[in-house]
Amino acid sequence: MDALVMCGGRGTRLREVDGTNDADAIPPDREKPLVEICGRSMLARVVDALRASGLDGTIHAVVSPQTPATADRAADLSVSVVETPGAGYVSDLGAALASVGRPALTVPADLPLLAPEHVDDARSRARVADGRSDASTDAETVTSLTVCVPAVLKQRLGASVGTTFESAGRAVAPTGLNVAAGDDDTVALTYDARLAVNVNRPGDVALAEVLCE
Repeated sequence: MDALVMCGGRGTRLREVDGTNDADAIPPDREKPLVEICGRSMLARVVDALRASGLDGTIHAVVSPQTPATADRAADLSVSVVETPGAGYVSDLGAALASVGRPALTVPADLPLLAPEHVDDARSRARVADGRSDASTDAETVTSLTVCVPAVLKQRLGASVGTTFESAGRAVAPTGLNVAAGDDDTVALTYDARLAVNVNRPGDVALAEVLCE
């Protein structure tokens, strides 16, 4: 199973200031995946987690015209680069999946506290959801999976919440860690605070720094 690290966004929200966390706002020339958390770029941290997991496919950095420096950094990390138009997350993801095929594990570069066990758990749940518990990664033996956290967990941590939807009677927020396979989609809920921090706003930088120590 290959992995797609989504790196093509503009990161405009991360450049905003609100009077309380101005120091954490990134400069206009800094690309979001290259923002450092605990001394290492978010891109490098996600790639490290993927490489330390049981993933047996190729890691691809999905870039766009908005992230040329990220493309260069991915090459430095010996990561395959997939170019997309930069028309939006969903559109770019579709283009990347068309290029590398399914199933594929997908993760945004703004999930810097991703750990190897998160990757392995998502892959395992995608197989179990399809009724299989072996190590096969053929499309026929893996189902699509969306890893979510309770929205209330993000709120309690002070993390930016973003998109939510209802699952099993509660509001949940997608982490961005997914397995893209077939049409059926299973929600996998986790209470791990590390997956509740997508770095979308300046305050998320400070929170990620605290949790990564």
